[in-house]
Amino acid sequence: MKAIVHERKDGLEGLQYKEMNMERPTGKDVLIKVHTAGMNRRDVAVVTKRHKGTDAPLIPGSDASGVIEAVGEDVQRFREGDEVVINPGLGWEKKSEYPPEGFEIVGLPDHGAFAEYYCCSEAHVEKKPSHLSFEEAGVLPLAALTAYRALVTRGQIKAGQTVLLPGIGSGVLTFALKFAKAKGARVIVTSRSKEKLEAALAIGADAAVMTESDWKEELAEETIDLSIESIGKATFHKSLEVLRKGGTLVTFGATTEDEVTIDIRKFFYAQQNILGSTMGSAEEFREMLSFIEENDIHPQLDKLFKPDQPVEAFEYLKNSGNFGKIGFRFQ
Repeated sequence: MKAIVHERKDGLEGLQYKEMNMERPTGKDVLIKVHTAGMNRRDVAVVTKRHKGTDAPLIPGSDASGVIEAVGEDVQRFREGDEVVINPGLGWEKKSEYPPEGFEIVGLPDHGAFAEYYCCSEAHVEKKPSHLSFEEAGVLPLAALTAYRALVTRGQIKAGQTVLLPGIGSGVLTFALKFAKAKGARVIVTSRSKEKLEAALAIGADAAVMTESDWKEELAEETIDLSIESIGKATFHKSLEVLRKGGTLVTFGATTEDEVTIDIRKFFYAQQNILGSTMGSAEEFREMLSFIEENDIHPQLDKLFKPDQPVEAFEYLKNSGNFGKIGFRFQ
């Protein structure tokens, strides 16, 4: 089979599209003929930082949709021809406060889904939502699961609340926007790009402000109940500053600097909450799939690349050129 492979060099120079051996399913494993594989910022981090004393080739990628090509002798949940999506989380079955020891994400340290075929346990596969195309389903898993846990499990979002989404444009935040609206919330977005603000308003955002603006002034008439932070140092303080007393900030990423300092006295007098979140369990993954079917939610699909264009795709994502999800179409 052919696959997108990273080897020998750190960074995008190590990417190529080449022949690799294909696993055959045994036991409870299934072999999926991949149709579309979605990209995430994690993939950029993997190829940028993964070499710690190893030159071994790695197939990256955490998301995929496709069709069951073959099944192992002990498989019970699927049969050949089933349309499926993969769960990018490994080893986290039940909803819990934090991931269990041994939790991993598809695409590192083992081979991932950027290939014509992907072999894994049937426990890490779910039926494709019937209302989604293969292209939409293929870019869904990691970002949608991350948004769902941050908003629903950790943020406990409720109808009538106002949610702030700094840095709109990423796959996770476009899902968060659609999920929050389906929950009956008011959504405010920020971005450095006027085009992305306009795009967010077009898909349901209620208000939009430039990231560089004075949020206290711009949002003086708003009551922010929940902020979903993924930017890090560049916006963290601004989010806390406009969050209402008793409000909650959920953070799952840091595309700018990781370390932030806060005025602890101001924070505890405001009785605010700061919660961490990452990915989600298989139980939450199934909840999320049901939620998007019940609410007819579709991923915001920005662009699909051919698998022989890995460098172009990685550069596009690295430079935040996207509004919504991108990926590779293998079929």
